[in-house]
Amino acid sequence: MRSTSNPAFRNLPTQQQGGYATFDRSGGGMMGGGAAMAGSQSSYVDPTQATQDTGRPITVDDVVQKTAISAGLALVAGILTVMSGLYILALPAFIVGLVVSLIVIFKQKPSAPLTLVYSGAMGVALGGITGMMQQSPAMQGIGIQAVIGTAGVFFGMLVVYKTGAVRVTPRFTKWMMGALIGVVVLMLANLVASFFMEGGFGLRDGGPLAILFSIVVIGVAAFSLLLDFDAADNAVKAGVPAKYSWYLAFGLMTTIVWLYIEILRLLSYLRQD
Repeated sequence: MRSTSNPAFRNLPTQQQGGYATFDRSGGGMMGGGAAMAGSQSSYVDPTQATQDTGRPITVDDVVQKTAISAGLALVAGILTVMSGLYILALPAFIVGLVVSLIVIFKQKPSAPLTLVYSGAMGVALGGITGMMQQSPAMQGIGIQAVIGTAGVFFGMLVVYKTGAVRVTPRFTKWMMGALIGVVVLMLANLVASFFMEGGFGLRDGGPLAILFSIVVIGVAAFSLLLDFDAADNAVKAGVPAKYSWYLAFGLMTTIVWLYIEILRLLSYLRQD
């Protein structure tokens, strides 16, 4: 398996694989995701040995099911937050989501409860942010557009992956890692600069440069999905324990959250007077 941008996947038992990325062509499939740097050396895992504690290996249906549950929970939590007007919950929910994500990453064990807590917390956080933005007449309906945009990007990249239009190779992975590092460095530099001069370097002020930067970030997040689809694909092929489907669901949710935030931000720029 090639390295992925998702830190959750570093804990997955893996198997070396070459050629085209194929998300379990024998049974179809989905899912992956992430937005932080990580790398791991692959090693062979005997599927029979891997399933001694769980009874069976992971399947594509496991990944799809767990991810659908997590994404559905986040969506419902977000909608309820917007409808209730409890936007004040956005910050504490975001903090909870951040803490839980760090626990999941460093705990090195898949956890259904923690994955669901993360999904619910981030759903509340994104719902609160979206609700506050929609209080402005110019931002009405921006949440629905962001959800549609996020879903569109995800399924679009899934089609790209399944058709083999883009090969997930070591070179592609290195380029993606470099792009991700560059984006993170620019974000941090702009944040630090904003403390000393208004607007920082202009990467988040809504101007033409900010719009261009958001498009680049969305592109990096979208293409990182290919790495994560490949990680999930190889996990299925290696026959890792079924419980790791919660890791894959968590990884995908981190990417969805990142993608939604950036698409929401871009839409807000385009709607400014």
